[in-house]
Amino acid sequence: MDTDVIPAERTYHEQRAELAARGEPNTSPPVMSELKERAKELGLWNLFLPEISGISNLDYAPIAEQSGRSPVIGPEAMNCLSPDTGNMELLYKFGTDEQKQRWLEPLLAGTIRSGFSMTEPDVASSDATNIVTSIEPDGDAYVINGRKWWTTGAADPRCEVLIVLGRSNPEAGPHAQHSMVLVPLDTPGVSVIRTLPVYGYQEQQGHCEIGYDNVRVPKANLLGLEGEGFKVAQSRLGPGRIHHCMRAIGMAERALELACRRALSRTTFGERVADHGVVRAQIAEARMAIEQVRLLVLKTAWLIDKHGARGARTEISAIKVLAPRVACEVIDRAIQIHGGAGVSDDTPLALIWSRARTLRIVDGPEDVHVRNVARQEIRKYA
Repeated sequence: MDTDVIPAERTYHEQRAELAARGEPNTSPPVMSELKERAKELGLWNLFLPEISGISNLDYAPIAEQSGRSPVIGPEAMNCLSPDTGNMELLYKFGTDEQKQRWLEPLLAGTIRSGFSMTEPDVASSDATNIVTSIEPDGDAYVINGRKWWTTGAADPRCEVLIVLGRSNPEAGPHAQHSMVLVPLDTPGVSVIRTLPVYGYQEQQGHCEIGYDNVRVPKANLLGLEGEGFKVAQSRLGPGRIHHCMRAIGMAERALELACRRALSRTTFGERVADHGVVRAQIAEARMAIEQVRLLVLKTAWLIDKHGARGARTEISAIKVLAPRVACEVIDRAIQIHGGAGVSDDTPLALIWSRARTLRIVDGPEDVHVRNVARQEIRKYA
């Protein structure tokens, strides 16, 4: 991270600007290929999946934290970037041999990208039972109709497959109505309507709104069993959530480091900014908050290793609330200490803050996770 990734950040953004000027805003900058080759040389590749990497979730936690210090390019350099990580987990656990050969192997090799198409613009997708995109059987195929958005990765020219959650069994119980299917991006009827910015930032891989108009795929593209889309989704979201939280701690650490260096380099009212009591209090609060949430993330990773995601439901929800919240608070303090520089693009703080703030919504908004923690706690006494 220190010798290769962080020094490449400026080059990455310069190359992206050049590509955008040529009309290729979603093409990966050449420096990313160089970083990936370097990561492979160092053996830092696909570390997120214990069955492939041979390391546990607890082992991976500090590595993911370090990659989060440069959240735009660090995870991708090691082929540990969502949504590909979660999609690879699903394919590894639920994919058929044919599905693994066609999509998992090139994803593990980093030669293609993928998207996860779940959230919809017309319903409150924080309650996934609301999802109405239809997956209707028709002979030996499924026909898909609906509209999704925030399908990350779909704008990347390397994206070849989307995992789509839709309603296949409308007469079943609320958690047995949905299925997941693999949809090649070039399937007739699939249209990328637009890419969505995040606080004004357009990510290279793109967060896309996608239309599905009578999209026809073979039944062999079913991922898992019909009607078990929720079960499959939860196996993806549990580990994926802790990866987000690990990286959020890295974002907070980078922000605190920048804040301390800035405070030591500037003088106001006759003394260093770092010597003002109000600034010292901000720095102390940031350090204490980071240490607390890191320990909870490590505990959660350990529980998943020992008992699986179901055995860590409360902790997964808790860190999904606390890690992004702490990251936002620490980054906000760092922005304040930087003054005008903090809200500019001269530092990475504004971009990192946009990532951290978004984490309070993605993979289930924090409000839902607070609800989950309360429910688990009350059950002990009901």
